[in-house]
Parts: sequence; C-alpha cells; structure tokens
Amino acid sequence: MNDVFVSYAAADAVWVRTLAEHLVGHGLSTFFDQWSVEPGQVVIHELEKALLSSTNGIAVISPASLRSTPAMDEYAALATASAARGLRFIPVLLGHVDTPPFAGNRVWRDFSDASGQEFTAKVAELAAVIAGRAAPTDGTSHRDNLAASHPSPPQPLTPPEHPAFVVCYAPADAAYGSRLAEQLRTAGLPVWSTGDLRPGDAQFWTIRQQLRHAVAVIVVMTPQSQDSEDVTRMILEGQVHGRPFVPVLLDGDVNYHLAATWHVDARDGALLDDVELDLLRTLRRDVERGRPARLPGAGGVRTAPVVRMTVPASLERLRDHLAEGEYEHADLLTTRLVLETAGRLGEGWLSERHVATVPLELLAGIDALWTAHSQGRQGFRRQCAMAPVDGWRRGPRFPELGAALGWRDSAEAAVPRLYHDFAERAGPGRRSGFFPTLRDPGHENAPDWYDRWSSTVLAVHARLREWRTDPC
Repeated sequence: MNDVFVSYAAADAVWVRTLAEHLVGHGLSTFFDQWSVEPGQVVIHELEKALLSSTNGIAVISPASLRSTPAMDEYAALATASAARGLRFIPVLLGHVDTPPFAGNRVWRDFSDASGQEFTAKVAELAAVIAGRAAPTDGTSHRDNLAASHPSPPQPLTPPEHPAFVVCYAPADAAYGSRLAEQLRTAGLPVWSTGDLRPGDAQFWTIRQQLRHAVAVIVVMTPQSQDSEDVTRMILEGQVHGRPFVPVLLDGDVNYHLAATWHVDARDGALLDDVELDLLRTLRRDVERGRPARLPGAGGVRTAPVVRMTVPASLERLRDHLAEGEYEHADLLTTRLVLETAGRLGEGWLSERHVATVPLELLAGIDALWTAHSQGRQGFRRQCAMAPVDGWRRGPRFPELGAALGWRDSAEAAVPRLYHDFAERAGPGRRSGFFPTLRDPGHENAPDWYDRWSSTVLAVHARLREWRTDPC
C-alpha cells in the first residue's frame, strides 16, 4: 500500500524527484517510478498496481505533462480513481499552466515559483494532508485556496441584447406559462422565460441577468408557484432591482410577496385580453423611456385573498436566504413577515398602533437569525445598540437613525430613491447594523414612499424598546 502515487512527465523528472524525496522525508510511502520500478519488471503493470494500491495521488501538471500521452493517461486514471473509490487527487501546478477541467474541480497547489522556504512549506502541507494530520497554513496556502475556489473572474451581469418581459412560473404551470409567453410574442412584445434557456447557458447567471434588466416581471400565481423556492427567488431578485411586476392569478390566492401589487385575474384559465396587452405595451414604452411604470394600483376591493405564510415557514425561508448570504432577499422577506403579522401586507406600512400586534417573540426570532448568520453584525439588537437614544423610552428621529445605520451619509443627506441603489450602501463588508431595513421596494413609485418607510421603521423600533432585558 502506497501513501501517494506521483504522476508526471519525463521532462519534469528532476524536479519531481526532489518533491518525492521531500515526501519520503516526511515519512510517506511514495511511489515514484524511477525508484519504485525495479529492473526486469513490466512498467505498465507496476504502474497499474501502484495506482490501485495508493490512497492519494499527485498529478504534476506542467506544459510538458499536457503534451505527454503517458502523463495524461495517468492523469485520467487518477481522476477515475478519485471518482470511483475516493482516492484523494491533488493537482500540483508547475510552470504557470492552466488546470485541465477535472483538476480544476480539486484544490490544487501551485509550485511554479516556489523555492527555498516556500517550497519546503508547501511540501510539508501536502505531506500533512496525505498523512491525515493537521496541515500548517500560511499566506501562500490561503492564496492558492482562493485561486482554486475562484478560478474565473466574476461574471458581470450585463444587460441582455433585448430586455424582455420575464415570465415566471412553476413547472406545474408550464402549459399556461408557455401559452402566455407565446401570446406576448405574437403581440410583438419581447419575452423571456426559463423555457428559453439554451444548452450550455449558465442558468443561474442568465436568469439573474434577465430579471435584473427586465421590462417587467410577469408571475403566474398558483399554489405551486407560491411554494416554489425558485419562483420566490425570481420575485425577490426582481424586487431588489426595482422591476415592475404584473402578477397573473391563475389559481388559488395572491402570492405572499405580491400582496400590494395589482394583478390580472385569470382564474378562468384565459390569457390576457386586449386592454391588458395594451397596458403592457404602455409599460414597455415607459420603461424604455426611463419613466415610472404606470400600473393600476392595488387598492380597492380585492377579488382574491392573499396567501398567509405560517411564521415557522417564513422563518425557515429567512434562514435559507441568510445562510446563502442573500441579504437583500432576506431583508425583503423580513419586511413582509413583519407586515403580514400586523395584518398590513397589502398596505405595506405600519404605525405604532399596528405594530403593537406584532409579538416580541417574532421580532426576537427574526433578530436571532440575522445575528447568527452575520456574526452579530446585523439584526434589530445590533441596530438598537447603534441608535442614538436618550434613555430606553426615547427613540431616535428617523434621519439620525438612518445616519447611524448607514442608510444615509448624514441626518441631512438624502436616501437613495431605488432599493437596489440603497442596498448597495451596505457594501461588500455588509456595513454593521444596515439590515433589516424594513423598506418595501414594491411601493417605491408611490409619492409618499419615504413617509411609509419612516413610519414603519420608527414603529418597529418603538416596539423593540419594549425588550426589557438589553433594551433598545
């Protein structure tokens, strides 16, 4: 049984011998063909036996090895053994070479410029990993880890060639969703849905690109889409970037996230009528000319109730978004959860009278999730600790609170008008205390959006000051 099998090209033999000698010096049983294959033995048979009896494999990847058929055959055998029986496959880069695809899926170590102490330290780390010991770490290892785990530069979400109406629907509603998309195309409107994904597309980035620059987001609302994590994420992504929404109610109740939005009633299974198609044409012209989207308001008598999410289900979704670092999505969900608990989801804002019905236990549960997933940098209690207060009964004025939490540069400065621009102020380091903001982008086109938002924030913070232990 060998601890490690070393694969390489003949042109790299001198360097590889030094590597193998160092590994042996760390007490590892190392298969290196120049000393492991004895005279008279059949080389190919000995290589096969060594591969089968090794628990780790190092593939030295260099310009020479990429040109060497035997080296590439050994590389393929190591890759197969890694997938089939769990052999630890360690690519070692030599000579500033790009990693082959399979090696790119493994954390590699780059020895291209390593010499002296750096070479010794890198070999010691390899030996510790192979032997199952705690590996020493240094700045070089950290740099290699970052480069191996992020092999490509960030993919910019540039606008698509033709921004479109993005139609979102759950798989169970694909028949209606496809018919709706075709109707819009026939009407001369630009349309995109996941049905337009092509083989080879990076689906995550393509969907985000379309949503970020959508003319509007059309959501087919059914119980299935309400329960779909993918549809929910598409809604939240569109809302983060301030896209207009045109919900189409096909079955059930109005989507939890779209309660304050006008919707088309299609519960008879019909597609859009001429008036609704004209509304989309007008909406397209408004968006292309940079005007505010003109859509009917959500006021008046509701023709369908709104889905009510249970608190445990909402908190579970909040936990998922936070665990994935989707702070903006989690922020919007937090606002909806507080509004719904107060029975104000459709209205989209709160006063102190309304927020009195929100249990402190719920606010504590929300705060605990934000705290746990942000290392204590976000959450209601963190905001309370940063807020300028005079005694626990007196809260801050809204401008001073916003300045303390990073929502504005100073109490006198303006707040960004659009949620996406506003949320970017949190920065890559996620500025402490910035979230939750309790800001609802669904009302950004309303002239009194700022008054609604400030009322909600001050009402919730007044309620938070009722925490008698560690009060705000």
